[in-house]
Amino acid sequence: MTWVAAPTGRRGHQPTYSDAAIQTCLAMKVLFGMALRQATGGVESPLRLVGLYWAAPDLGTLSRCQKTLAVNVPYRGFNGPLHLLLIDSTGRL
Repeated sequence: MTWVAAPTGRRGHQPTYSDAAIQTCLAMKVLFGMALRQATGGVESPLRLVGLYWAAPDLGTLSRCQKTLAVNVPYRGFNGPLHLLLIDSTGRL
């Protein structure tokens, strides 16, 4: 997955975030019933916990792109144990 968008080769402002980065934020919004601002923080926090200091797409980008991007939230059944990663509001595991 690429977080930063590839150059389009056209004149003008180039996109900052890839569709995958935007879909990640929008999927968090849908899965957890968050507002867009919460989804941005909900993506940045786990990225920082794993040592990736990438910026999440801003509110304006998410708001604009949610109209055109389809958010696919696949469901996969499983037969094994469920492993959860719980993060409290302070960012501790």
